[in-house]
Amino acid sequence: MSGREAFQPQRAAEIIAAGAHREGPLLPILHALQEAFGRVPEAAIPMVAEALNLSRAEVHGVVSFYHDFRREPAGRHVLKLCRAEACQSRGGEARAAEAQIALGVGWGATSADGAVTLQPVYCLGLCAVAPAAMIDDQPVGRLDRSRLASLLDAARGDA
Repeated sequence: MSGREAFQPQRAAEIIAAGAHREGPLLPILHALQEAFGRVPEAAIPMVAEALNLSRAEVHGVVSFYHDFRREPAGRHVLKLCRAEACQSRGGEARAAEAQIALGVGWGATSADGAVTLQPVYCLGLCAVAPAAMIDDQPVGRLDRSRLASLLDAARGDA
């Protein structure tokens, strides 16, 4: 999964400098920061803004707009459940409720044991095998109650 090192300004500066030369560098830099620190640290936002000649508000706006960017580290696993129409029509709402109950969390939160962060997504491109999910970037189709329970048990049992 993603990195979890403590925020280090020098390391963030290296990441920013390594990506600043790219065309359209903002998103790749933010992804790299999140990969290194498990989140986009608040302290890195002004650093990115200065390096790319953007305002802090512009960088903050991008971080807050895209659901894949986090301000707090995710759990050991990230479970994304599709909330789009095809998945909803095939039982996605029930799977979402089951996941929230099993984990004891709402959308965007991490279970108390730190095992799973639950995120909504709006189409994984797996409509033919709805309802769909993704756990740690691995797609899962035909998500029924049993399969969801197995995914959660595996995620919680890896500690």
